[in-house]
Amino acid sequence: MPTVIDQVIDDADYTVIARRDAPDAVVMSLDTFNSLMGTVYLLKNPANAAHLSESIEQYRHGKLTQCGLVDA
Repeated sequence: MPTVIDQVIDDADYTVIARRDAPDAVVMSLDTFNSLMGTVYLLKNPANAAHLSESIEQYRHGKLTQCGLVDA
């Protein structure tokens, strides 16, 4: 199991653990899990999901706006 854990962390991936007489399980790094949960949180709100989808489409069509950073 330590080899599997090292592999998922090094590859930023997940591994499915198939078990014969029990439900399968997934092993992933905490960073991957947190990223996934962040995505789920953002897409859970329909208005937020629509805004993100629109932004992705604008990016794909080259409709980009460059903004400067504001000092706080």
